[in-house]
Amino acid sequence: MKKFLIFVIFIIVVIAAVLIFDKNESMKKENSSLNKTKEELIREPVAAGSFYPDSKEELENIIDNYMSEVEPPTSGEDIRALIVPHAGYVYSGQVAAYAYKTLIRQEINTVILIGPSHHEYFEGASVYPKGYYKTPLGNVEIDKDLAKKIIDSHKKISFRENAHLQEHSLEVQLPFLQKILPNPNWKIVPIVMGNTPEAAEILINSLKNLINDNILIIASSDLSHYPSYEDAKYSDHKVIEAILTGKTENLEIVIAQLEKENISNLQTCACGQQAIEVIMSLMSDKNIKLLKYANSGDVEIGDKSQVVGYAAIAFMDSASSLQTGSELNKEERKRLLEIAQEAVETYVKTGKKPEFSNGLSAIERPLGAFVTLKKDGQLRGCIGAFEPKISLYQVVIEMAISAATKDSRFYPVIEEELKDLEYEISVLSPLKKVDSWKDIEIGKHGVQVKQGLRSGVFLPQVATENNWDLDTFMSVLCAQKIGLPVDCWKNPETDIYVFTAQVFGEEDTK
Repeated sequence: MKKFLIFVIFIIVVIAAVLIFDKNESMKKENSSLNKTKEELIREPVAAGSFYPDSKEELENIIDNYMSEVEPPTSGEDIRALIVPHAGYVYSGQVAAYAYKTLIRQEINTVILIGPSHHEYFEGASVYPKGYYKTPLGNVEIDKDLAKKIIDSHKKISFRENAHLQEHSLEVQLPFLQKILPNPNWKIVPIVMGNTPEAAEILINSLKNLINDNILIIASSDLSHYPSYEDAKYSDHKVIEAILTGKTENLEIVIAQLEKENISNLQTCACGQQAIEVIMSLMSDKNIKLLKYANSGDVEIGDKSQVVGYAAIAFMDSASSLQTGSELNKEERKRLLEIAQEAVETYVKTGKKPEFSNGLSAIERPLGAFVTLKKDGQLRGCIGAFEPKISLYQVVIEMAISAATKDSRFYPVIEEELKDLEYEISVLSPLKKVDSWKDIEIGKHGVQVKQGLRSGVFLPQVATENNWDLDTFMSVLCAQKIGLPVDCWKNPETDIYVFTAQVFGEEDTK
């Protein structure tokens, strides 16, 4: 009996051991599965089928169609950041295409996507930490290493899953990126901004030491929400101008002023204002270029009584961007000449500057320009500005009026002369300092010479119009424009800057 009892106890112990082992193995498998699930965290698409097509083929076709309407970039600018709208593709997709076409040849490893929170209220920012964002075109991997660094950088930066689950502003950017980026292994860091005023500053401080030339940052934002068509153009124009200055304080001032104007039905000037401010602060040393503006009233099905504004804006390295303004086509050149003439005629007759409705994105860019007035083939006034922070067409307005009324070499233009004036515009590239006058290419380069407080400029066409060689060109510039010795350009204390120009008059628009 004793032996039987011992045997029974032994059997029970064995069975218990087996059960405990099986349970441990089961728990190990469950934990392993859980860890794998967390590692492969997939954020499912919520905007597919509403903001954009949920069919892979249809989605690819609509993006291809939008892209086909945009000319590829003509210069090799390196894009460091973009502002892109996030409405339904039928409304804002064409504007977004202008932004994404600039990336067609650019190698990018990681895209940081920053958008507003439309569904969740919280402080700071929420960063999706790892796994994937999914679209009908496939999964996009999260850059988990960079995401972790951003999360670890501040106590108010964390992962709030609810902030991402229903948020469309980041998701709608992905299909464009999936179609356009040449590097198949690019990753993303999705960031949803919180709703408190300090959120932008927190993220700026976190990102400023983590970004590099292989990282693209995208601020996802629409502009005015629900004013009339004309009110939207007015509000959006002000906001875009502020963005083009590169100064966040200007954007904040303009938005505050617009909100005080009580524009009918205007709910917000820019839903992604904080995301925009993050980019403006991080890209303060970059050139800024408006690529395209439109609003929902511009599409065939758009309701012009209540619209939403959209802009595509690029921030790019200054060394390679906006080389000469050569992108200006015939329509854009013609419009600038019309603006110059109307500005002069209105001001001479009334003493007031006219208001213009532009509509051409190319002349919204902050480019320098000279406006030259001629009468009977003779110079009647010429004044210009380099590297301004206002739009090109606004520069043309200011310089045209100044050429007619403030060129110290001539009396101000009077009304009787207006019918006889001829207009010429020179759209300028940024100034580039050269180490030696030997770097000047006569006929191609305009030149600015500086010595102390004195400076003078000759446009590139001055040499060709007068059939001057380099020595004559530079000597006349020093002696007649600056009042210095004719050989001042060879003085080591003289700074020499070169630039190029796209020059056109009425004959060039026919």
